[in-house]
Amino acid sequence: MLRVGLAFVALPSTVLHFGCAPNQDTTSRNSDGSPDTVSTANYKKDDPPAKENTMKIQYLEIVTANVDAVCATYSQLHGVKFGDSDPNLGGARTAKLANGGMLGVRAPMHDAEKPVVRPYILIDDIEAAVAAAGKSGAEIAVPPMKIEGHGTCAIFIQNGIESGLWQL
Repeated sequence: MLRVGLAFVALPSTVLHFGCAPNQDTTSRNSDGSPDTVSTANYKKDDPPAKENTMKIQYLEIVTANVDAVCATYSQLHGVKFGDSDPNLGGARTAKLANGGMLGVRAPMHDAEKPVVRPYILIDDIEAAVAAAGKSGAEIAVPPMKIEGHGTCAIFIQNGIESGLWQL
């Protein structure tokens, strides 16, 4: 069984920006290549897509053998400061993401754990989301697990890609 640790240390003055490149064509296409009737390219800044058409990364986890080097690189690139290791959450050092989520960098928790970058998507109902992931063929690597004071998380693997779910 895959064992996972997570980290959340609030640092209100640190922000990382992740996202798509500007001017990227986000027009949905039908199977014949024609534009779909709904296009995210036409949304204005003050008119975001409906909630059901968006995803928020609540936690972005980086597992690496050299936590200090990764934190130093992100600090130099983005001008952020990482908090101290939090032993209650896998020993990750964290910084705040621009969307209010967190980036956590931690060492593997056992010899079999390999380096990975794993996004945890914020959802409203973790039980339903895990059931839907399993129904779609994903392997549930970590079933819903409460992280005291931070919410509940789960991890699934589909076609070799690890993804997380997060419920506040």
